[in-house]
Amino acid sequence: MLELLSFLLTALLATLLTPLVIQYYKRKNWLDEPEKKRHVKVTHTTAVPRGGGLVIFLSIVFSSLLLLNIDQYLLAILFGAALLAIVGMLDDIYDIHPLIRLTANTIAALIVVGSGIGIAYVSHPFQEGVIHLDQPQISFWAFGAERTIWLLSSSLAVLFIIWNMNIVNWSKGVDGQMPGFVMIALIFIGILSTRFIGDPTEFNTMMLSFITAGAFGGFLLWNWYPQKIMPGYGAGSLAGYFLSVLAILSGAKVATALMVLALPTADAVFTIIRRIRAGKSPIWGDRGHFHHKLIDVFHWSKQQVAVFYWSVSLIMGVVSLYVSTLGKLVAIAITFGLTFGVLIWAKIKQLRHDSQ
Repeated sequence: MLELLSFLLTALLATLLTPLVIQYYKRKNWLDEPEKKRHVKVTHTTAVPRGGGLVIFLSIVFSSLLLLNIDQYLLAILFGAALLAIVGMLDDIYDIHPLIRLTANTIAALIVVGSGIGIAYVSHPFQEGVIHLDQPQISFWAFGAERTIWLLSSSLAVLFIIWNMNIVNWSKGVDGQMPGFVMIALIFIGILSTRFIGDPTEFNTMMLSFITAGAFGGFLLWNWYPQKIMPGYGAGSLAGYFLSVLAILSGAKVATALMVLALPTADAVFTIIRRIRAGKSPIWGDRGHFHHKLIDVFHWSKQQVAVFYWSVSLIMGVVSLYVSTLGKLVAIAITFGLTFGVLIWAKIKQLRHDSQ
């Protein structure tokens, strides 16, 4: 019951904060104007403020400080989130370079992992038990005490967080798309966190999952078609950040996070391969993402695309409650195959259309 209340409280807070941010951005004329920007990846047609990162961050911080036990881990998580929110707001205003955003992502991930949060183990896919990631280790003296770094555990955690921040950001191209599937993914991570808590903290991981889900749920009301505000890079990076951190805290539910994010992950992998094969940088945007193909080639509406992404996350979330780690990997592989198949089919249809 407390988890539901935390979700509703944060959703209400985000719902009330969003129009204030919209008005502030409009007053400052911080708008994403497609007529001036004219980037091929843009799907909106009217000037809209971004600012979603500010809404998400403030909502999560307020509810967390009100409802959770404050310790070094929570402070580290919120400090990393603050960095992402600041960089997101700067990107809303100045459209900063992708490498600057990637650097901020890396620093935020290092802040979390440096506080002691890491992937200590993963479930074994082929037998009972787990695979421990506590070796190799490096020990050193600092601040009057012996410190130890688990190289594999920490490195995987940093890469996992950075990866998810970027792939979620790539799947926010249409109204309501990203907040919806992120909210669903967080709810399932929260549910699964009750089965086996392995986090090194004293605060309730499930509570933070529902708090974060509530923030995206409240924001969704304003981001749904026709959107009054866009998530921006801030909300996208915060979504991947909290999904990753909470998956780690919830007993290293890495496979679960990959499962509920299977569609965005598959799209990201295909996009990186496609851009590299074309001799382009993988970090620069284009109009080749899965949601673009659904709109341009298959003529789906923005609402249909958003609901489709929600539905895939919902289905994968329900399945994750009942299958083993091996089953999750199989489900991820099937999603990858279907996503790649649709993207290849879309490319063939485009080539045929262009030739005619």
